[in-house]
Amino acid sequence: MPKNLLIVESPAKAKTISKFLGNDFEIKASFGHVRDLPAYTLGIDVKNDFLPKYQILKDKGKLITEMKKLGKSAATVYIATDPDREGEAIAWHIQEAIDLPKEKIRRIVFHEITKQAIQNAIHESRSIDSQLVDAQQARRVLDRLIGYKLSPILSKKIRKGLSAGRVQSVAVKLVCDREKLILAFVPEEYWVITAGFDSGDGKFFAKLTSVGQPAKKVLPKNESEASILYNQLVDAEFSVGELKKSQSNRYPNPPFITSTLQQEASRKLNWTTKKTMLVAQQLYEGVDIGSDTVGLITYMRTDSFRIADEARLAARDYIKTTYTEKYLPSKPPVYKNKGNIQDAHEAIRPTSLAWTPDQVSGKINTDQYKLYRLIWDRFIASQMVPALVENTQVVIVAEKSEQPPLQLKASGQVILFNGFMSVYTESKDDESDLDDPRLPVLVEGQQLKKITLEKVQKFTQPPHRFTEATLVKEMEENGIGRPSTYAPTISLIVDRGYVEKDKKTLMPTELGMTVNDKLSEYFSNIIDTEFTAEMETRLDEIMEGKHVWVDIVRQIYDPFVMMLEKADTEMEKINTDRATDEVCDKCSHPMIIKAGRFGDFMACSNFPECKNTKSIVKDLGVSCPDCGGVVSEKRSKRGKVFFGCGNYPKCTFALWDRPVSEPCPNCQNPLMVVKQLRGKREQKNCPKCNYSVD
Repeated sequence: MPKNLLIVESPAKAKTISKFLGNDFEIKASFGHVRDLPAYTLGIDVKNDFLPKYQILKDKGKLITEMKKLGKSAATVYIATDPDREGEAIAWHIQEAIDLPKEKIRRIVFHEITKQAIQNAIHESRSIDSQLVDAQQARRVLDRLIGYKLSPILSKKIRKGLSAGRVQSVAVKLVCDREKLILAFVPEEYWVITAGFDSGDGKFFAKLTSVGQPAKKVLPKNESEASILYNQLVDAEFSVGELKKSQSNRYPNPPFITSTLQQEASRKLNWTTKKTMLVAQQLYEGVDIGSDTVGLITYMRTDSFRIADEARLAARDYIKTTYTEKYLPSKPPVYKNKGNIQDAHEAIRPTSLAWTPDQVSGKINTDQYKLYRLIWDRFIASQMVPALVENTQVVIVAEKSEQPPLQLKASGQVILFNGFMSVYTESKDDESDLDDPRLPVLVEGQQLKKITLEKVQKFTQPPHRFTEATLVKEMEENGIGRPSTYAPTISLIVDRGYVEKDKKTLMPTELGMTVNDKLSEYFSNIIDTEFTAEMETRLDEIMEGKHVWVDIVRQIYDPFVMMLEKADTEMEKINTDRATDEVCDKCSHPMIIKAGRFGDFMACSNFPECKNTKSIVKDLGVSCPDCGGVVSEKRSKRGKVFFGCGNYPKCTFALWDRPVSEPCPNCQNPLMVVKQLRGKREQKNCPKCNYSVD
């Protein structure tokens, strides 16, 4: 009896699924895409309804031949690519490439790699969904048209080799617009007056907020105003005025979706979006736990909060058994999605609660464990009862003869019942958003003893620069891209040199600002956040059968061509090169600073006659411990910053972390390195003995 052929995308997924299927199945991996538009030409027949001219990828010819041969002799060919639009498109490309009768090919979809899910998917197999394929094809064609038409304009007018894209250019615009707000920000002075009190039951602090009766808000704008109020408080008498106590529920966050997983992994684990998705992919496709290969989490590219009924019931049983019934809500929590999402998906959750984090600890690598623990805790907490919080607000009245009374306010919180917080609490982007401390027991009319009083000058602060986490949040809130595009988009704009990372923050480069200004001037609609969000909605509507994909592409492409023509004739050519005092050591012409893909570099101004180039060395003022040379900041071939000896290749001393001239207290090594920890905290480590100093 002939076997069935099952085609998946990755060898890891194939290995996991092979554990669940018997000898009736042959499993092959496509290693991702098998067909795509050509690499170096447009590959789209614009005049023939934007007909794409797909080609089999160079390294996939032998694989296609093998899959076609296996498919001919197979009883049924099942294609099990990822359960999203791109996965559906890959399935269609495989179907087209192997060129077998359509009735012989079946599409199967699952959101977790478990035996039950695979068996159910095979039982519920279907044909390729042409509407999903059309939606992805519209995205691919539009991205190719915009990217291939815009990039030559940038290369011609600004610098050779520049690129633009429908989503990447909007992401750059977000970063640049934020930087412009920061640069334009004018700080305003204000003063904060804080008093410390001892109630006899404990100490606490309160801030001056209002004056007079009825109370009028007050915020001193300068030292003179602050001093008048400060002097009035110096010898005032203080008592507890209005005291308000209330109880409220603090509800758990929903289980993770792609964007919130990336944000929380950035906050709690200090990971990039790229690393988060890489590790999540491993957990989804399957990891080896002893003799088992297990897919530990559901599909990690999702914007749906939906949870399967069996998973919700399993969570309720686990909570009741592990945390007692008082942590179990009478009804399972329901989390509603915003906007248009692919609700066929689920939220990101453990595939089975039989695999607890404690059980897999030591059996999977450290990164896999950290992310699995994060996903596990968030999911379990999402199904638990709210925490009960007591909020206290107190007004402290400061009275002085012949002066209007001043009011100071303090607030505090007490967790009366921890509920879901016994398992998980979400981190905050801004450390100033911390919960209020607990207040001592106070009674209205109670006299208070002032123990401290201070006035502090402050200034209003500009908006924060984006981190990867907050940029993902901004993209999600504006409907820019989809779960599968957040991480690759951020990686791309950094790799292209439009944005650079300073520790965790994202800053536009000079090149990024220049490109964004020109795109905003001539292609404002294309890189408009509302347009990009509307484009995502149109793609969803194609998927739902509401539009023909060719019509949507034409509606966008026709006005885009007019913008291209205007930019080509009107956009002025910009010289981004910068002069230096250094001369070329080969031809004596001046050296100039040019922007490259991996940062700035020096080149001879006599190019192309002289092709001499040099890297720009940033001297750290640190001596090499091996040879005494100067350690400087450098970049690898892939653009990653590292720190190496200036006497290379004679001396090969190099570090990934920034060194400082400070001897190790433990082994007296002449330098330490600075490591970035969570919470924006830095730690000094010895690269020789690993001794650390906070």
